[in-house]
Amino acid sequence: HLTLVESGGGLAQAGGSLRLSCTASGFTLDYYVIGWFRQAPGKEREGVSCISTSTRGGSTTDADSVKGRFTISRDSAKNTVYLQMDSLKPEDTAVYYCAARWGADRCSMYSLEYDYWGQGTQVTVSS
Repeated sequence: HLTLVESGGGLAQAGGSLRLSCTASGFTLDYYVIGWFRQAPGKEREGVSCISTSTRGGSTTDADSVKGRFTISRDSAKNTVYLQMDSLKPEDTAVYYCAARWGADRCSMYSLEYDYWGQGTQVTVSS
């Protein structure tokens, strides 16, 4: 049974930091493209960051809205992907999801291209 579990969400002040974790069970994340997405109330789900498979060197892509503030990374030993979020803004408030994409090795910011999803973790940034 393949599952993804996000953790690390919570409340932060503007300018603060949070680190989200995405841990897999039942499969090895190194072989999957992993994306972080977010969805704010009343808005569509949007891609935040993604990381290619380890065989493609783990290259990353970030949305313009988070470039220079968010960093996605892998820890193969822990079968976990992280999203380090710095310089948080109130507009970063959303439910954050990690997702895994099988059968491809390049990043994608399109949610329909992902096969497995976590349950989401709430991030709230106060001004």
